[in-house]
Amino acid sequence: MNTGVGSGPGDWPEALAAIIEDFTEAFDAKERYEMLFELAEQVDELPLEEWTAKTKVHGCQSEAHIMVGLNENGGFHLRGAADSRIVQGLIAITASALEGLSVTQVRAFSPKFVEEMGLSSALSPNRANGFLNMFKKVKEEATLLEGQDG
Repeated sequence: MNTGVGSGPGDWPEALAAIIEDFTEAFDAKERYEMLFELAEQVDELPLEEWTAKTKVHGCQSEAHIMVGLNENGGFHLRGAADSRIVQGLIAITASALEGLSVTQVRAFSPKFVEEMGLSSALSPNRANGFLNMFKKVKEEATLLEGQDG
């Protein structure tokens, strides 16, 4: 099933396409990390008191937590936080990518945007694996929202 959004190059939502463009124009991995740190400040942060076993991303070397829901328009919304600014930046990019999409679109979304951004080569194998675990959890949580989206 191809929903036409988030399936790969040329199909990214506008907000993600802009982020990808910025990252591909970055000079090197250090500049990409600095951009991640800036994006980490923009995430709809999940406060520490809301971190629970249910929100925890397992298989991530950092302490990372996410919570999904629907925004006021019935579209997907992701909140998250991590004890690592790199991971929190990855959460922010993912949140931007998925914001406002339908649950069906989120479930079909590809995590390959990280490769297109040039981040996959900059991330350690543990971080890359942690990102994929976080992305998998987002999709699993989206499945639980099925039937609630407008």
